[in-house]
Amino acid sequence: MLHDIQFREAPLMEIIGYILSVFIGISLGLIGGGGSILTVPVLVYLFHFEPALATSYSLFIVGLTSLAGTIYQYSKGYVNIKAALSFGLTSVATVFVVRKYLLPAIPDQLMRFGTFTVTKSSAMMVFFAALMLAASVSMILGHREKHRNQQANLPKLLIIGLGIGLVTGLLGAGGGFLIIPVLVLLVHIPIKEAIGTSLFIITINSVIGFIGDIGHVAIDWPFLLRILGITICGVIIGSAIGRHIPGERLRSGFGWCVLTMGIYILSRELF
Repeated sequence: MLHDIQFREAPLMEIIGYILSVFIGISLGLIGGGGSILTVPVLVYLFHFEPALATSYSLFIVGLTSLAGTIYQYSKGYVNIKAALSFGLTSVATVFVVRKYLLPAIPDQLMRFGTFTVTKSSAMMVFFAALMLAASVSMILGHREKHRNQQANLPKLLIIGLGIGLVTGLLGAGGGFLIIPVLVLLVHIPIKEAIGTSLFIITINSVIGFIGDIGHVAIDWPFLLRILGITICGVIIGSAIGRHIPGERLRSGFGWCVLTMGIYILSRELF
C-alpha cells in the first residue's frame, strides 16, 4: 500500500520515521518492550498507514526484531523459559484467534453520537493509549523487585497470558509494555531477566499474530524488510547498553517512556 502523503512532506516524514525505527529496536533491546508503543504511532503518523494495517505491520517488525534481541539476551542468561512458556500457553492461541477472526469482524464504524463518529481506528488508538497509561503508572510507582520464591501460580499466569494475548491481537502490540510490569510486579523476577523473557514472549505472540493476518491485509514486503533491518541494528545496540544500567533505573525509565507516549497518543486522538 502506497503512503497517502504529499510529495514535499514524504521525504522528511519518512526520514524521521526511519530514524525513529532505530529507537524502536533500542527500546526493545534496552527495556524489553515499548517497540509497539513506538512502531504503531510511527507507522500511523509518519508513514500514514491506517491503524488496522499498522498493527499488522507492527507485529512483523516487532516480532522479528524481538527474536534478534531474544537470541542476544539468552546468550547472557537473561531469558526465563518457564515464565515465558506459562504465558505462551494461552497468549499465543488468543492472539491467533483475535487476528484471524475477531479483528476482521469488527466494523469500521462502531457508533455515532450526533455528528461525531467513533471508528475502529480511533477506538483502537485510544484503547492503546489508556493501557499504556495504566502500565506506566504501575512501573513508576511499583515496589522494588522481590525475591523469586514469591512467584505467581500457574492459573494466574494463564489468565494473565490470555489478557496479554487479547491486547496483542487487538492492538498489534507485542505486549512488552504490559508483560514487563507483570513479570516484575506479579511474578517477581528481576528487571533484567524480565526484559529478556519479555522479548521471547513478544516474539512468539507477534509472529503468530502476523501469521493470522496473512490473507486479510496487503503487505508491502520491501518496506517491512527495510524497517526490520534498521530495528534489528537498534535492538543489538539497546541490549548492549542495558547490561550497564541498574535495574531500578531501567524500570523507572521504561515507565516514564510509556507514560509520555500514552499521553501523546491520547491527546492526538481526542483533541
